[in-house]
Amino acid sequence: MTRDGKAMCGGPLSGVRVLDMTSVIMGPYTTQILAELGAEVIKLESPEGDNMRHVGPMNNPGMGHIFLHANAGKRSIVLDLKREGGREAALKLAESCDVLISNVRPKAMARLGLDYEAVKERNPRIIYVSCCGFDQDGPDAARPAYDDLIQGATGLPWLMQQYGAPEPTYAPTTLSDRVTGLHAVYAVTAALYARSRTGEGQSVVVPMFEAMSQFILGDHMAGLSFEPPLGTPGYARLLTPHRKPYATEDGWLCVLIYNDKHWRSFFAAIGESGGLGADPRFATHGARAAHIDAVYAEVSRLMRTRTTGAWRALLDAADVPNMPMNSPADLLANSQLRATGFLRDVVHPTEGAMHAMAHPTKWSGTPPARESAPAPRLGEHTVALLREAGYSQAAVEELIASGACVAAQPKPTN
Repeated sequence: MTRDGKAMCGGPLSGVRVLDMTSVIMGPYTTQILAELGAEVIKLESPEGDNMRHVGPMNNPGMGHIFLHANAGKRSIVLDLKREGGREAALKLAESCDVLISNVRPKAMARLGLDYEAVKERNPRIIYVSCCGFDQDGPDAARPAYDDLIQGATGLPWLMQQYGAPEPTYAPTTLSDRVTGLHAVYAVTAALYARSRTGEGQSVVVPMFEAMSQFILGDHMAGLSFEPPLGTPGYARLLTPHRKPYATEDGWLCVLIYNDKHWRSFFAAIGESGGLGADPRFATHGARAAHIDAVYAEVSRLMRTRTTGAWRALLDAADVPNMPMNSPADLLANSQLRATGFLRDVVHPTEGAMHAMAHPTKWSGTPPARESAPAPRLGEHTVALLREAGYSQAAVEELIASGACVAAQPKPTN
């Protein structure tokens, strides 16, 4: 969307209108992608705003860094859904939307009178997507869920300890939120495709626990896949403590010598074709998997014998996969990300100069816009969206006076 609220041209989801009733990361990440793909996203916030507005660092109150990245290209309307006027305004907005997506627990949405049946009554073609903690047919249906809790419940801290951490620990990224968000994106697009064929909307539930369980068990069910079990859980190559960036003479390097060709090229490059290259533990993929700790430990020993630069030159010449170990700061200066336009330098109208990310995919026919409107201030588009929904100016002012909606305050100055 442009800053004045007009739709931008292009994008595979151009013309799709999304009512975004999500907050924090999982839901906003989903709708961030939908917005990047060309959908018009209306972010419906409570009077307090999305929690991530308040997580620093930030230049101005309510404009935290994660919020800025996850909500670009959206318009913000503030409604108090516990007031009848706010609830009715939400239903009025839903009438003109293709998709409603929420990460409010389904029972809470029902208490607000905004469950699927209530929205469907106003818009039978709506795709109603509920991102929740757990599948609603199970005993944990009503439990609250956050990324840390779902990481723990699906075994990630256990795996981290098996991998070598001194105690169970979470991954230092919102992995459950973002994995589930990707499931929600394809759920939206697939449901829209189904509607194009049948003419009918539907409700879709996207549960974090089940989504993350699929993610973890896909790698680590291992011997438990079979009945009776053929061994313990865990993919050995991923769990060996030797699977990590290798220390070189002067730094660190990420190397994956994976298939038989890679290993032959590696041994030839370092002059070990007749030494380690003849060791049966290195001969086949199966043999290496059976001796993965010893294999990785030997590579670790070898990597310490040259500088990072020397190894990169040697490995590149041998066509052995390798990459530098980057930090977030390194990524911001990365030549690949800059050359492809994934990273851009932008100026937010209230937050100043920023680094921004583009959508990572590229399309030949309906490409996502490489630029999007900046993340909105809380309630920045309340009045405009209500007017678009058919409310008169007097009716909007009455809603604001009643507390059912909130319009943005004047722009802050840095």
